[in-house]
Amino acid sequence: MQENRPRAVAPEALPGAITRYLKAHRAHDTAVAVTAFTGDATVIDDGNTYEGVDEIKRWLSRSATEFTYTTELTGAQQTDVTRYVATHHLEGNFPGGTVDLHYRFTLRDDLIERLVIEP
Repeated sequence: MQENRPRAVAPEALPGAITRYLKAHRAHDTAVAVTAFTGDATVIDDGNTYEGVDEIKRWLSRSATEFTYTTELTGAQQTDVTRYVATHHLEGNFPGGTVDLHYRFTLRDDLIERLVIEP
């Protein structure tokens, strides 16, 4: 598969670490969500960078309580052997009320090494 040539994949075909994170995040289960990441993982969300398990745990705890929203997985793509994109539609009480976000995952050793969340 060529770099930057994403192909659609069924959501159930996403790797286990990604589905574990997405399900736990949707359920506000920080303890399970953080197990999907490598110890030195990086998350970039809303212009902020979180590095390592402790910072990611704090980010997950805060993002779970900051706003009330629903999320629906609307698509999934595989860019290459370690990179996936999961697109979610969110509706809630955050500024703007609705947004489509792309969760861009990079995996290492079957865990999430990097996650970039952006519109």
